[in-house]
Amino acid sequence: MKFKTDENLPAEAATVLREAGYDAEAVWDEALTGADDTTIAGRIRTEDRVLITLDLDFANIRSYPPEDYPGIIVLRLDRQDKANTLAVIRRFAIPEMAPCRIPYCLLAG
Repeated sequence: MKFKTDENLPAEAATVLREAGYDAEAVWDEALTGADDTTIAGRIRTEDRVLITLDLDFANIRSYPPEDYPGIIVLRLDRQDKANTLAVIRRFAIPEMAPCRIPYCLLAG
């Protein structure tokens, strides 16, 4: 499975996913920081990647119909600090720690 982490996630989020065996890229690494949502959405569609983001705009299924994208995971976290965000990503990236199989679950942290 291929992922792209959005700029609102810690830069290390893609590294956590790679260490768990996934093909992961970060918006940070591709000079896409500051790009509008439609640019990011187009990129994940072209690259066949699942986006992981904190951006609630991506939860709008009228703007981003699920059938048009490989997947969009919008994290809704009680705490969005770096440590907690990375802990949540580790929790679903490492199969034996995951409460469900990605990209079919929503996680709170």
